[in-house]
Amino acid sequence: MEFLLAALSLGFLGSFHCIGMCGPIALALPMGRESKFKRIAGGIIYNIGRITTYGIFGLLFGLLGKGFVIGGYQQGLSIALGVLILFGLLFPSRLSSDIGLTKVIVPFISKVKSLLSKLFRQRSFASLFLIGVLNGLLPCGLVYLGVAGAIATGDAAKGSLFMMMFGLGTLPAMLFVSMASNAVSVEWRNKIRKAVPVFVGIMACVLILRGMNLGIPYVSPELSKTDCTKHSCCHKK
Repeated sequence: MEFLLAALSLGFLGSFHCIGMCGPIALALPMGRESKFKRIAGGIIYNIGRITTYGIFGLLFGLLGKGFVIGGYQQGLSIALGVLILFGLLFPSRLSSDIGLTKVIVPFISKVKSLLSKLFRQRSFASLFLIGVLNGLLPCGLVYLGVAGAIATGDAAKGSLFMMMFGLGTLPAMLFVSMASNAVSVEWRNKIRKAVPVFVGIMACVLILRGMNLGIPYVSPELSKTDCTKHSCCHKK
């Protein structure tokens, strides 16, 4: 399915951003001097926690997108999401202040960080899974882009699959970071972080093109139209 391939590509190509943003958490996972097998298992469990959170996000936002599809607003929704992402990319502080996100997000982040701090003092697979779950809740521009894609699917199940495939795309890089310790330098993470806005901008433009329904395979495919004749009682007899 095209949307699953797009989600996997988004996660894989954007995973370098994950190294810069989520890398510190992956590097600090409470695995100590465990054996290589346990470190790999712990890294996988941590990432399963992240992907679980992404899957729940996809389910909820895919369900939200379904309402737009039923109403016949799928094209407009895709364009609006692309424009909103570009606006947030160009004017991040303006966007957060305009919709009052700061007052909501700051206390939420503080609570999540407090819970993470408690979990980092534990040494179990369960704590690693929960660290991953909470990590998935932290604000991330790339995750927002994935959520936009989930909404655009217009379906709860597809939205959940989209976000889980997105998470799987980030798995190789994030697993590498959790195993590599100090191999990923701060300087390299900073360089990656600077390149991410370009990638996000490209994906936002793809969302806009998708909504324009230009009939271009993979980039702007024709969106399926609701078959009104199946449910309408107004057709001619």
